[in-house]
Amino acid sequence: MRSTAFRLMLAVTVLGFGGHALLLPVLPLWVSRGGTGEFGAGTTTGVLMAATVVTQLAVPALLRRVGYRAVLGAGLVLLGAPAPFLLLTAELGPVLLISAVRGIGFGLLTVAGSALVAELVPPAEHGRASARYGYAIGIPQLFLLPLGVATVDLLGFPGVFVAAGLAPLLGAALTPFLRATRPLPAPPRAQDPAQLGAAVARGWRGGTGPMVAMLACSLAQGGLVTFLPLAAPTATAVAPLALFAVALGGILGRGVAGGLVDRRGSGRLLLPGTLLAGVGMAVEVLAVGGVSWLLVVGGFAVGTGFGLVQNDSLVSLFAAAGPARYGAASAAWNIGFDAGTGAGSSGLGAIAEPFGFRAAFGAAALLLLAVLPLTRRRPS
Repeated sequence: MRSTAFRLMLAVTVLGFGGHALLLPVLPLWVSRGGTGEFGAGTTTGVLMAATVVTQLAVPALLRRVGYRAVLGAGLVLLGAPAPFLLLTAELGPVLLISAVRGIGFGLLTVAGSALVAELVPPAEHGRASARYGYAIGIPQLFLLPLGVATVDLLGFPGVFVAAGLAPLLGAALTPFLRATRPLPAPPRAQDPAQLGAAVARGWRGGTGPMVAMLACSLAQGGLVTFLPLAAPTATAVAPLALFAVALGGILGRGVAGGLVDRRGSGRLLLPGTLLAGVGMAVEVLAVGGVSWLLVVGGFAVGTGFGLVQNDSLVSLFAAAGPARYGAASAAWNIGFDAGTGAGSSGLGAIAEPFGFRAAFGAAALLLLAVLPLTRRRPS
């Protein structure tokens, strides 16, 4: 973790995810002010994430063919270069096209970045390295998600679009100095993450629990982050505080998990992390229409529980996959994160519209509790 390559990878991650976080809440606002309705505004994020997930399926093969530096650099360029072109139009069609291109770049960045965590440090340090990688992702989001909207109010959209483009491009300029070898050749029948489930079924010990925990927690947090501003009382600071608490809890959870995973082994924090997230969602049920500050408490619990699961599940998948499949494990983990987030936003929304936010948050809490038996650590 003290190597120049690992530290450079963290710097590149900060720049890439910083550009992503800066633009994420601003783009729906841009098309909305251009005359697009709420559904159209939401599709900007939906198209971005759909392109991300589809791209992530192909990244392990790309890593083996062209190497980490090329994939990482291409992802950063595709993520950053289209952003300033948003100034040309706020029409939904062109904006969705730009979102799709940026989603391809984000898919390349996410898989290559998390796979490098495993490639650049020995297995005994994977937990702590994953925690530092989590900091490099979480801290920019903690500050830049609200900063992007605030910058629009103060300086307008051009400054945000230019900054969101320059940050990833600066990261791309650093990638030629990143010393990283190509992944080891994958064994037969395990060439891409689409085969990960089959490989787990054939005997990847501990592979199912991490994926189940990751999907359930990302679904719950994705729905919570989407609907907290609508569930919180208006004209109060509860919603932004609750969102900050979710992000802060995630950073702290990944940090705590880092040392514990390295000392005690992977797979031990999946159950307590999922349980904590489930308790947090139950608290949100009590908070809706009741004591509003409990939204902050519940949000912190959900974020912290998911932070524990994020770290432990990534290290568990690396351990289950082995060095030849680090890319596939990284792709599966990122797909679980992004697909779960998207499913949580749409699925809990489908429940909330007819039955209210209590029912939606309650359904997420029940799901987290239902998957607890699957997250138990299996004996070695």
